[in-house]
Amino acid sequence: MTDPDASAVSRRGFLATSAAAVAAGAVPAGSVSATTTAVGRTTAGAATTLDLTLRVNSATHRLRLDARTTLLDTLRERLHLTGTKKGCDRGQCGACTVHVDGRRVLSCLTLAAGAHGRSVTTIEGLAKGARLHPMQQAFLDCDALQCGFCTPGQIMSAVALVGEGHDGSPAETREFMSGNLCRCGAYPNIVEAVRKGGPS
Repeated sequence: MTDPDASAVSRRGFLATSAAAVAAGAVPAGSVSATTTAVGRTTAGAATTLDLTLRVNSATHRLRLDARTTLLDTLRERLHLTGTKKGCDRGQCGACTVHVDGRRVLSCLTLAAGAHGRSVTTIEGLAKGARLHPMQQAFLDCDALQCGFCTPGQIMSAVALVGEGHDGSPAETREFMSGNLCRCGAYPNIVEAVRKGGPS
């Protein structure tokens, strides 16, 4: 009689071995080290760590990070810039939107290594001292928030949208803000704020 536990272990071992073989074959030889040597170092037998330079809100930060660390986690956990929110962590809600070299990106889907040497702006970097950015002020004036969780990402997208020239009409504004979700449903006020916060 066959021992069911022995066959289960055998199947499990087969699947583990197969998965390892497929993963090894999927990564071209030397591709990891070729990517990392430009910005850091590779540690054999352990996770790859990188020495990165990030310019965030005009301040330069030199960090040693696991190569898998996202820009979002770097901002929140290492630089303590918690205005950028972790919502879905899957690139679906827009709460983590920041600017990299002036373009909006979802920081939960962006590796910190991808921002090496580039200029990153978060919600904390928009105001000039005590003076709010015009878009921040417009969101307050238009009451374009309820719980406020999505607001930093909404504002970062709104600033970029205006810079991209996508504020020609309310319909265009709604279309280009569609990647930012507001679970409270403040969309009419958000559209009003985006249009008020842009250049007159």
